[in-house]
This record gives sequence, structure tokens and C-alpha cells, in this order.
Amino acid sequence: MAPSTRAPEPDLHADPFAERARRRTRGPLYLLGGRFVFESNDERLLELVDDAYGDLPPQRLPGRAPRYRVRLLALDPAPGRRARGEPAPLVMLSGPSSLGGASAASDAVIVSPRERSALVLVSARTLRSSYHARYELIEFAVFTLASRCRGLVSLHAACIGRAGRGVLLMGSSGAGKSTVTQVALGQGCEFLSEDSVFATPDTLLATGVPNFLHVRGDSLRWLGSRREARMIRASPVIRRRSGVRKFELDLRRSGYRIARAPLRIVAVVFLSAAGTGGAPRLRRLSGRELAARLRGAQAYAAGQAGWNRFERSVARAGAFEIARGRHPLDTVALLEDLLGRAR
Repeated sequence: MAPSTRAPEPDLHADPFAERARRRTRGPLYLLGGRFVFESNDERLLELVDDAYGDLPPQRLPGRAPRYRVRLLALDPAPGRRARGEPAPLVMLSGPSSLGGASAASDAVIVSPRERSALVLVSARTLRSSYHARYELIEFAVFTLASRCRGLVSLHAACIGRAGRGVLLMGSSGAGKSTVTQVALGQGCEFLSEDSVFATPDTLLATGVPNFLHVRGDSLRWLGSRREARMIRASPVIRRRSGVRKFELDLRRSGYRIARAPLRIVAVVFLSAAGTGGAPRLRRLSGRELAARLRGAQAYAAGQAGWNRFERSVARAGAFEIARGRHPLDTVALLEDLLGRAR
């Protein structure tokens, strides 16, 4: 019989909220400008932390790094039989600064920016889907704490760069952000993030978690070598909520370059889903176009503190639209040119 990965259960009457229960920990890990400590009652959840954040370079921002605590609790089904139609019993639990209860079928994330802490509840069913447990629960807690406590602007964007300079890539679904990012990595660019970037509103220092790149099978035709294609095809396949399946390439073990530190954003680029049929076309956006595009693409961030300062900083750096051409390499060449202009 395999040994249990869970910590011993406390006596229900002596410690009903499991506040004194022994828990395993990971950290501190430097992520998004902060120091994170993870604790859990289940080793499987800490293995997801290792998968997401292990072996990453520390992403430090100026100033003292805040300390965050994230408690991950696996909720096992309660023993015993229930009458038909009877709801699952309440399981009492505690977070770093909170008490509560939930049924064993619950999934939840409770974030307290004031206390710099989060409580993540993972049901047995969700724990069987490691991708969703990591992406939808653990990352949600980490990203929310970092953005709220450091005053970072949370962006749905990709980011690549060179020599400490970065370009933010925005665009609607199907505009080709992941494909352009993938091809740029093959050309030696640094990778910061494919979809979640956090930026300081005044200085445009961007941080992210450069762990995974998600690649559609039909984009492999743009790769420059068979070795790259073989490496991606050997990666695990994840399924998005939309039903789209993608290869999940772990960039820490790929030979591609990942950003060792935050990147200073020198341009924001909107990728257009419409192609030119020939060479890609670069067009600088006016101030009015930029404001409308940013708010349209970043509806959540536009309502957060620091947005107006971020918008002014982007206007000074410069914003562009690229209508894609026949090959993503041509788009990457334009991005490299933008990165070079800031030297």
C-alpha cells in the first residue's frame, strides 16, 4: 500500500480548524517582485508549486520584496455514506489569517492583500487535473497578491525582449501572439510571459513567470528546425476550457532563453488578425488610438489604480500595430527593430 501524501489529521475537538496541523512548505520563492512561501497539507499540491515555479530565476523589482503566504488545502471527500440528495458535510479549515468552512467538493481562492496571504481550496476532482489546479487556482492566488500588493498593472499580454528591453504583444484571440512568441524564441529572444504580464505604471518594468509556452499543433510549421518541432511534440498536451488542445513546453528545460530579470518595456505592439498577403506592415498609433486600443484590450486593468500613469508611460514609449505578413519571421524582424531603437 502506497504511503499517504497528506499530513496527519488533527483531533477535531481539540483543533477544529486545523490551525495547529503540521504542514509541508516550499519557499521562499522570488516571484513577480515578492517572496512567496507555500504551505500545504498535501505533497501533491506542493509538487504543482514545483512544476510552476521551480528553477525560475528570481524576478526582483526595485525596493524591498514583500512577503506572501499561500496556503494550499486539498479537500478529501468525507468518509462515510450520505443519504441520497444529502449535501456534503462542512469541512472546517483555516488560512494564514482566516477561518472558514467548505464542502469537500469545493474549489476556491480567497485572497487578502492586506494580510499578504491567500487560501486555496482544491477538491479531489480538480486535483486530478493538475493543469487546471495550477493554472486556475494557484496562479490566480500568486498573480492577485503580487499585482494588488505591489501596485502592478496586470495585463493580458505576451512579452519578449533582448538585453533587458522588452516589447509587450497584445491582440485578440487568433492574432498570433503565441506563434510570434514561439518564432521569436527560435531567433534568440528572451521570454518573459505568453499571457500574463505585470508592469510598474511609472517605469514600465515588466515582470512575469517565464515557465511554460503553450503551442498549437498547426503552428509547428513555422519552426526553424526539426529539433524544435520534436521537442514540442514530446511535451505534455493540455486542454483549455475552450476545448483547444496545446502542447505545454517547459521553457526552463528547452534551451530557449528566459528573462533572468524584469524587462523595461520600450514599445507596445498590437498584432492584427488581418494579414497583408505580403510583407508585414508596421504603423505607429496616435494617442487617441492608443487609449482606445489599450482600454479595449485591457478592460480589467483599465479599472485598477495606476492605470492612467501606465497609459501615459506607454504613450511616451510608443505603441504600434503590425498587420502580419506571410511568415512570422517577418513580424519578429520588426519587433527586433523596435527593441534595437531603444539602445
